[in-house]
Amino acid sequence: MIVKRLGKWFIEVQILTGTHVGDTVFLPRLSLSVHYKSLNFTLVRRQYPIALSYAMTINKSQGQTLNHVGICLQRQVFSHGQLYVAMSRVTSERGFKILSCDSQGKPMKTMQNIVFTEIFE
Repeated sequence: MIVKRLGKWFIEVQILTGTHVGDTVFLPRLSLSVHYKSLNFTLVRRQYPIALSYAMTINKSQGQTLNHVGICLQRQVFSHGQLYVAMSRVTSERGFKILSCDSQGKPMKTMQNIVFTEIFE
């Protein structure tokens, strides 16, 4: 998901994968509390239902092994070797997600292997 706006009581995000791809949703801030009777203490926590993630370029990921990899291709990769590097960083198929978009930014189910044959002449 992509964070679009941070509010005091909610976060507006756009969904990138699954059946709701492209939808905008609002994640509310949740209050969680736990009461410890033995200490006569109540812990109150406020948090958003999201997990931290990091971003890096495909080239920067070379040599790393990662449990979860999500790739957002807003335009096609410029070489098949670059896509191979991106896909080979993850330890299992279950930990891999990819979003490929056409020139209008709409999600696609395929990717193009773009080869400039002029360089081989």
